Amino acid sequence: MSRLEPKKAPLFISDPLAKDIFIQSLSLLSGILKSCYGPAGRLKQLHNGVGGYVCTTSQSSAILSRLSVSHPVLSVLTASVQNHISRFSDCGLFTAILCCSLIENFKSLNVASCTVIKISNHLLSLCMDYLKSEACGCRVSVDFSSVESLLCLVRSVLISKPACMLNKTEVDHLATLVVKAFIFTVPSHVETNAVLGKCVIVPVKSRRVMDSTVLPGLLIETPEIQLAKPLTVKRTCSNVIKIALFSVSMSGDCFSPEEGAITVHHGISLEVSELNQLLDVGKQLVNDEVGFVVCQKVIHPSLKQYLKDNHIMAVDRAGLNLMEPLSQMTGNKPIASIQLLSRDCYGSLEDVRVESFASKHFLHLIPKDTVVCSLILCSRNETAWDELKRACETAEHVLQLTVKEPLALLGGGCTETHLASYIRHKSCSLSASTSKEIGCSRTQYQLVADGFCRSLESVACSLSHDDGEILTDTVYGHCWFVQSGFPSVSNWSDLVSKCGCGINGSTENLNWRLLQGKFGSPVIQDCPKEPSVKVADFLTLDCFAAKCSGLQVALETANLILDLSYVIEDQD
Repeated sequence: MSRLEPKKAPLFISDPLAKDIFIQSLSLLSGILKSCYGPAGRLKQLHNGVGGYVCTTSQSSAILSRLSVSHPVLSVLTASVQNHISRFSDCGLFTAILCCSLIENFKSLNVASCTVIKISNHLLSLCMDYLKSEACGCRVSVDFSSVESLLCLVRSVLISKPACMLNKTEVDHLATLVVKAFIFTVPSHVETNAVLGKCVIVPVKSRRVMDSTVLPGLLIETPEIQLAKPLTVKRTCSNVIKIALFSVSMSGDCFSPEEGAITVHHGISLEVSELNQLLDVGKQLVNDEVGFVVCQKVIHPSLKQYLKDNHIMAVDRAGLNLMEPLSQMTGNKPIASIQLLSRDCYGSLEDVRVESFASKHFLHLIPKDTVVCSLILCSRNETAWDELKRACETAEHVLQLTVKEPLALLGGGCTETHLASYIRHKSCSLSASTSKEIGCSRTQYQLVADGFCRSLESVACSLSHDDGEILTDTVYGHCWFVQSGFPSVSNWSDLVSKCGCGINGSTENLNWRLLQGKFGSPVIQDCPKEPSVKVADFLTLDCFAAKCSGLQVALETANLILDLSYVIEDQD
C-alpha cells in the first residue's frame, strides 16, 4: 500500500507587488513587449525548447499565446490582454505596454492604492468622454464613400508587422487587396439585420507577395481535378447551378458503436442497406436537378461515381471551416441528415470554374451575389506567410469594427501624446467639488495624473528603437521622432518633417519639449480635423474601437492588480 502524503497548507504571499520577483518579472515582460512595438519593432523567436515549431513574430496575439508566464499576477495581465485581442484583434501591444507602465508608475507613487484607483478611473472617464466628443483633436472620421481612409487603416496594420517582410510596393498591393476583399463582403442590399460576408484566406507559399490576388466566391482545392478536360456542370432551366451542402458523413458508416446496439435481421447486410440509402439520396439529387454537391466529410466512392455518371460534380472532405462561407454564399444551410431532403434545402451558384495558382488547382465557386471572397495570399516563406495571414485577418477585423463606428484615431504615437497633453491641461483646472467627490487632495490628483500621462507617453516612446530623441509639440500635443546622432540642443524644426501620424508638418512655428520630461504643457489649439496633405499618402491611423477598448482594459487591469493584497497558491 502506497503512503499517502498529507495535504500541504496553501502558500500566502502578502503584498505581492512589493516582492522583487514581481518587480523583475514585470520589468522583463514590459521590456519584451516594448521591443516588439511598431514598424521598427524587434522580432522574437518562440519555441518550446524541445524542438517543434518555431514562431518568429512581433505580434501580441502570437507572443502572448506562446509565452509562458509563471507569476500569478502577470498571468492576470496577460489573460486580460488576450481577452481584448480575441475581441478586437488589434492594439494588443498598446494595451499590454500601457498596463505595465501604469502599474510601474502608480506603484512608485506615495499614494494609497484605493486613492490611485479612484483618481485613475476619473482620468479614464475624462479620456473616454474626450475621445467620443466632436472636439477631440486626435480623432478623424472614416468616409466609406472613399477608399483612402480605409487604405490608411490597413496600411497602418501591415506596416506595424515587420516579420511580414514587406516593402512599400507590397504593402500598397496587399492593402488594396484587403480593402477590395472587405468590400466584397459588404451586402449590396442593406437590410435591418445585415450581416457581413466572409473573406477566406487561401495559402500559396513560395511565391511573390505581388502574386496575391482576390477573387469573388470561394476556392476549394482539388488536387485530383483534370485540367485537360472541359468543366461541365449541370444547370437548371433558369441557367443556375443548384448546390447541395452536406455536413453529415456520406461514407456509408452512418452508425457508430457509441449510438448503441443495432438489431439486424437475418440475411440483411448492413453495408448494402446503407449504400442503398445513399444511392436513394443520389437519385433524389438527380431528380431535383442538383448540379453540385459539397460534403464536409467523406462521400462513398459508389455514390460519387453515381453522381458523376449523372453529370453532378461532387466534392468531399471540404472541412468545417468552409461550411459557413459556403452556406452564406449559396443561401442554404448544410444538410445534417440524409433522411431530411426537401426541395427548399438547396442553394444556387452562378458558375463553377477551374483556377490554378502555382502548383495548386482549385474549383472556383462563383455566387450570384458576392458576399464571400477568397484572398489568395502569397509569401516568400512559411514564417512570413504565417505572420502575413495574422496581419491580414487583423486588418479585415479592423475594417469590420470601423463599419460599426466609422472613426479612427491618429497613429504613430500622436493619440497617446495628445491625450497626455489634454489630461495635464484638465488636471491643472481641477475643481474643489471634483476633488471632494473623488476623495483626494489636489496634490494626489496631480501625482496620479502625471503618472497616467507618463504611462501614455512611454507607449509612444516605445515606437522608437534607435535611441533617437522623441519630442512633443506644445500646440497639438503630437509625437515627433528625431533620428539618433543629433545633440539635444539642436534646432528641432530642422530635424523633423512630419509628426508620427503624418497630419502635421514642421513648417509651422511649433515649440518643442523632450517627451521624457516630467511635466508637459497644455494643448493650446485643437488638432485640425481636415489635413492639408493627401490623406491616402501620409496618414497613419489606428482602429478607434480597438484603441478605446485597449485604453480601458489597460487601466482597469492595472487597477485590479494594484488592489491585490494577497496571492494564495495551492501547494498540492
